[in-house]
Amino acid sequence: MAHPPNTLSLVSDIGGTNTRVALADGRRVLTDSIRRYRNADFAGLESVLSRYIEEEAVDPASACVAVAGPVRDGKADMTNLDWTIDETTLARATRAETVAILNDLQAQGHALGHIEADQITEILPFPDASDTATKLVIGVGTGFNSAPVYEFAAGREVMPAESGHATLPAHTEEEIELSRYVSTAHGFPSVEDVLSGRGIERLYRWVGERSGHPREAKASEIMAACAKGDDEAAHEAVRVFSRMLGAVAGNLALITLPFGGVYLVGGVARAVAPYLKDHGFSDAFRDKGRFAGFMHNFGVAVIEDDYAALTGSAAYLASRNL
Repeated sequence: MAHPPNTLSLVSDIGGTNTRVALADGRRVLTDSIRRYRNADFAGLESVLSRYIEEEAVDPASACVAVAGPVRDGKADMTNLDWTIDETTLARATRAETVAILNDLQAQGHALGHIEADQITEILPFPDASDTATKLVIGVGTGFNSAPVYEFAAGREVMPAESGHATLPAHTEEEIELSRYVSTAHGFPSVEDVLSGRGIERLYRWVGERSGHPREAKASEIMAACAKGDDEAAHEAVRVFSRMLGAVAGNLALITLPFGGVYLVGGVARAVAPYLKDHGFSDAFRDKGRFAGFMHNFGVAVIEDDYAALTGSAAYLASRNL
């Protein structure tokens, strides 16, 4: 084997489109072992991991996978992918002695404190806070979700959630109109219908229809057009996205009180990061009536590290000696 047997951990981040797999030595992910697979090319996770183990020639001692979907009693149902993952399947695929399944935002929460400083971009300043202050990770990518991070004497706990399927907030005329527009998708205006990759695309269509110039584009094309500055509809879509993200993040901050900071993660979060400061994110985040001043207690940053969920999975295994 290319690696000594039963010495390394296998970690994986399973998104709606791609699955990343890597090896870890304790909390350290071996970057040269990271491989990416298109989910559409495989019937399920077991075939992905079997391929990786064959290609990497490894017999892992433990394995942890982070999945974009709810995890309950050791079983995960993917939100944007027709895969079901359980611990029995994971153990069979990896032949690891111990296995764990986390929600992807749980893995991102476990990564906090193990990410290089140059991979964190500040959006709103961080006030002083204790080392045990609660933190909050918010994932914006193929889907949307969040998870509070709690520090206890016995160790860190990251609570799972499915907040992307909560009702989209709407209190301005613009937001009410948007809410009605997105509800035509499945009869219910969810946060994820706007704050995700396909949400950017939906916003772009909405902006075009409002102006009498209907148009469609992929999220990557919209962001490229916004950067180029030659598409007013793209700019407007990003403005609405930024304000809505601020409003939702502010709501979640009031629910969880993350005095240790709010951390935005995911591909879409990284794509919109350069526009948040100038497109109304902070105003919407703090627009909480008489609690507007209180909202200055919460710093906000974007995690630029695309492999943070792998690091978090490795940290989870190491912290529990799995």
